[in-house]
Amino acid sequence: MRKRNLLAVLLAFVSAFTFAQEKASPARVAKGEAGGSSITIQYSSPAVKGRMIWGDLVPMGQVWRAGANEATKFTTEKDIIIEGKRLPAGTYSFFIIPNEYQSTFIFNKVADQWGAFNYDAAQDQLRVNAYAGQGASLEEHLVYEVKPDKLEVRWEYGKAEVKIQPAM
Repeated sequence: MRKRNLLAVLLAFVSAFTFAQEKASPARVAKGEAGGSSITIQYSSPAVKGRMIWGDLVPMGQVWRAGANEATKFTTEKDIIIEGKRLPAGTYSFFIIPNEYQSTFIFNKVADQWGAFNYDAAQDQLRVNAYAGQGASLEEHLVYEVKPDKLEVRWEYGKAEVKIQPAM
């Protein structure tokens, strides 16, 4: 009887300790107003953890799910203009093809996807070129930020952004 009670207490302690730790890539939500629309980005935010990110963990020139786990989701309540191209209101999966100076942001019509494993370019609603470069400081966790006139993505020392305007 004592052994069972001790085992139960031990299992409860281990379970509590496990759940108290933060997930490796916790779910995050970025919200803001840009281009006259409410925008929401749902993503999993991986950490650098001393790793080389760009060109190693995330290969350059290849479609990346723009986060961890499920593909990142981008929702706009109204039509917007991103880098001069119209994106209709809706929810999209969001991918990035990273490159050193110019990346590609992809808004795909199949909103619910796991990673980029079943990514189909034929389902792209919009592709735009994004300015890519170096940030001023290390960003340990992947961050999305919706600003009044742009969307910014930062991780490690990398940064990419696109301009967003109201659709007329």
